[in-house]
Amino acid sequence: MRFTARDDLKMLRSGFRWRSVRPASWPEAARVIPEGPENLDWARQEPVRSLRYLLQRGLMFPLNDAMTHARVEGAEWLEGLDRAVIFTPNHTSHADTPLLLRALPNRVRERTVVAAAADYFYEKRWAGIVAGLFLNTFPFARTGGATGVLNASGRLLRSGWNLLVYAEGTRTTDGRLGEFKAGVGHLAIENRTPVVPMHVRGTLRVMPKGARLPLPAPVTIRVGRPLVARRGEGSKDFTKRIEGAVRDLAAGSDDPELIGSWIDRWRQSR
Repeated sequence: MRFTARDDLKMLRSGFRWRSVRPASWPEAARVIPEGPENLDWARQEPVRSLRYLLQRGLMFPLNDAMTHARVEGAEWLEGLDRAVIFTPNHTSHADTPLLLRALPNRVRERTVVAAAADYFYEKRWAGIVAGLFLNTFPFARTGGATGVLNASGRLLRSGWNLLVYAEGTRTTDGRLGEFKAGVGHLAIENRTPVVPMHVRGTLRVMPKGARLPLPAPVTIRVGRPLVARRGEGSKDFTKRIEGAVRDLAAGSDDPELIGSWIDRWRQSR
């Protein structure tokens, strides 16, 4: 599946809500959880949701498409989602999140929240605001006690929001998948939430760790069958199974070398 400007135009023509620019055909997003400093409730209310829709459709997604010509494999596993899920992709680049959100069906993306590292994106107030506005993020602490983070994440899931969580905890520097943290399995089991494994390939060349500007490169996103915890399965075992599913999606996904100028790379990415 590839994305086209025609798809965007069809969505824009599908009709809009009164006092909102989001398409009228979209359902109401999951109910908003009680406001608190840990969940950035403002990012999940109007008019921010409509503003995010415009920014993503008018700026972020067209730029992504032009730079990566992303292809999605296994999109059929996303079409039938009718309850909150946890997405668990690998993490190699800051380009991952916009591309993963682009890969989601509109109705699923509208109720998806991204776990963002609190010590990176929320250390500066303006960075947290930008992340919340464009990507619908919430702070996810990578250090210290996990109880508060798991409680906040659980409230989001129980309120009907999907979570996109990078279970490795940080970006890889060489493209190899790191070990998943057991918290993702615990979160899924405690909230009886399915987990959708995902793998994104190519973003390490688009924007590797430490890079300030993106470069053109082809990207492929693979989506796996949703997983649920088995009877009696512990959080560590379930996490290992989730990690294994992501590794399976990564199989046979070596990146071809890109050479030449910026324009040459852009041509090779098509």
